[in-house]
Amino acid sequence: MRIFLTGASGFIGSHIIAELIASGHQVLGLVRSEASAAKVAALGAEIHHGGIDDLDSLRAGAAACDAVIHTAFDHDFAHFADSCARDHKAILALGEALVGSDRPLLITSAVGVGKPGPGEKANEDMFDPNYPNPRIASELAGRELLDRGVKVLVMRLSQIHDRRSQGLITPLIDLAVEKGVVAYVGDGAVDWCACPVDDTARLYRLAIEKGVAGGRYHAVAEEAVSLRAIAETLAERLGLQAISIAPEDAARHFGWLAHFVTLNMPASSTLTRARLGWAPEGPGLLEDLAKLEGYA
Repeated sequence: MRIFLTGASGFIGSHIIAELIASGHQVLGLVRSEASAAKVAALGAEIHHGGIDDLDSLRAGAAACDAVIHTAFDHDFAHFADSCARDHKAILALGEALVGSDRPLLITSAVGVGKPGPGEKANEDMFDPNYPNPRIASELAGRELLDRGVKVLVMRLSQIHDRRSQGLITPLIDLAVEKGVVAYVGDGAVDWCACPVDDTARLYRLAIEKGVAGGRYHAVAEEAVSLRAIAETLAERLGLQAISIAPEDAARHFGWLAHFVTLNMPASSTLTRARLGWAPEGPGLLEDLAKLEGYA
């Protein structure tokens, strides 16, 4: 297939390019800058200039291909609701070019959207249109397109990692270096799920090749890793002290991250593995953090 990929130069997108090309697919990568274009071209993909707010460029890219994988997202958590609203518009634009065909559109969301309730692991079959987090906007756009006959699939991400980048943990590392301590809230008994980036890229490929309309898939290799274990592993690697922060002091210490470091986000990928024949093979999150690169 010739696949239009948004976020092509990003952490996950660049790994998806390698995975798709190695499996015989062609990739048309959306890029905003010449630097990104050079990176994407070096990976073997064709270049399509535009951005997630350039809806005409999205429609044109989607119209030129057999399938679409949408990974682009503005990770500006200070304006998170706005980023989610923009993603909603981008997904609708991509889907407009696919109406009346069986060409798949694989969009990206977050595993938290699939959480049934407090104390329960997120699962693939859970979809709540009234979910209070703004991230639901992406899946609502997907549902609107699905109702119009577009073959929409959803990839829900956990903390995607290698030794250089780890989702929400990356800004936690930067904060720790700035503050001189690695902190967690209370007893640190908050769990996040995680998945190696290479396994995640392979899952995107399997989903675009084998997924069904309306399918939701979880990029989860480890269902629950405690934030205390994450903090203690980072402290050892960075030569810093791991400390507990009282809940009332979390906002002052963590800033915009305070919401996330108190958010329990375990998730299952049992159905994903069964439906797509996916079995993650990469290192665990703590293993990658213990060998973290880019810090003295």
